[in-house]
Amino acid sequence: MLSFNGSKISVNLRPGITPRQPIIPRRYTLTHSDQTGQLFLSIGQNYAADEVNPSRDEVLAEWLSVGNRRFQLHAYVYVGSHCSKAEADLRNRVFVRQLPLALQAIRYGDRRFFYNRPNLHIAPIWLHFESTYPEFCRVEYWGTFAGYTNVYSRKV
Repeated sequence: MLSFNGSKISVNLRPGITPRQPIIPRRYTLTHSDQTGQLFLSIGQNYAADEVNPSRDEVLAEWLSVGNRRFQLHAYVYVGSHCSKAEADLRNRVFVRQLPLALQAIRYGDRRFFYNRPNLHIAPIWLHFESTYPEFCRVEYWGTFAGYTNVYSRKV
């Protein structure tokens, strides 16, 4: 797994989002620069469609309610449909390798929110891999944010 570097992330809180609220709707759009390794996290009530590029290598995530004051994070990656099966396989492997870093980036980028909502550290994380190829289309449980907290993300 690659190590997370908090100095490589830029965070953009969009209108209607504060370090305290809302939980729902609260959506994350995580993109990156292949050239610099810089990560860009937008947190808004909607996904940052203006930041999604044609290669579709972003991670989208949102909080969903599952009962009385219980929440889950659902994240979505686009493995592919308009590409060959070999390309989809490569994209799938890259996403699986990079997703722990992406989850750390979301946790770090929204660390004040997590500080104000400690119950979300133990909220389940579900990853949705979207593809027209059945072998890459799936939903997986990826633990909780407690498992993606690193030394950088403990600082508020």
